[in-house]
Amino acid sequence: MASQTTKKALSTEQRENLIRTLKARFEKNNIRHKGLKWDDVHARLEQKNSVEKLWSLNEMEATGGEPDVIGQDTKTGEYIFYDCSAESPAGRRSYCYDRVALNSRKENKPKNNVIDAANAMGIELLNEEEYRELQKLGNFDTKTSSWIKTPYEIRKLGGALFADRRYDKVFVYHNSAPSYYGVRAFRGCLRI
Repeated sequence: MASQTTKKALSTEQRENLIRTLKARFEKNNIRHKGLKWDDVHARLEQKNSVEKLWSLNEMEATGGEPDVIGQDTKTGEYIFYDCSAESPAGRRSYCYDRVALNSRKENKPKNNVIDAANAMGIELLNEEEYRELQKLGNFDTKTSSWIKTPYEIRKLGGALFADRRYDKVFVYHNSAPSYYGVRAFRGCLRI
């Protein structure tokens, strides 16, 4: 267990670089988190129990997600980070939806699937409501698309949902879960 914790911890230099990046993004994009203060977010990031969460934020950053604070849970006090890259994160593209979908492919299997990748990163896939909330903060996925959390009723029939922004509107579509595309990844959420 200790080796797993060690694996999901950043070096001092990595942590400092990540916090610098997050601070610069926070200050540049005030519209995403009106009323919130960086010093409060920073204090939460520096808590001892945030070690693995920082690792997860770094994974979001390393795969092109550009995580940023989009709000705060008034009940728990947690800050909510979403992937806020203009287009679906480049380092997570060409994945099918889940392990069942991946295993069902006989040829041309993608290198991974969205659900396993999100779990390995320690983040949650955005659902439709969260995706629509993100789109209120800017124009995202105007050239790409993002898998979103799919309700069980759709998934059990072989489908999965994805979303994007076209013609200044947010669209939610369906696809077979084993499909994958070079312009489709997924966006995640992390609470700290």
